[in-house]
Amino acid sequence: MSSNNLSTNIKKLRKKEGLSQEKLARLADVANNTIIKIEAGKNQNPTLDTLKKISKVFRVSVDELIK
Repeated sequence: MSSNNLSTNIKKLRKKEGLSQEKLARLADVANNTIIKIEAGKNQNPTLDTLKKISKVFRVSVDELIK
């Protein structure tokens, strides 16, 4: 998994939806810090559970999130 694609895709989807990092974290029920680290490329290996929660907010598959 390329964390660069993951961080880029999440940031792109988040901005497209008009969400702040904090709002995305709330909607996905993950820590705000987790979103910040993923987008900054500092969290190289988010859990599958975290990815599922984020992808659910954006109504995309986990595959789409990480491609």
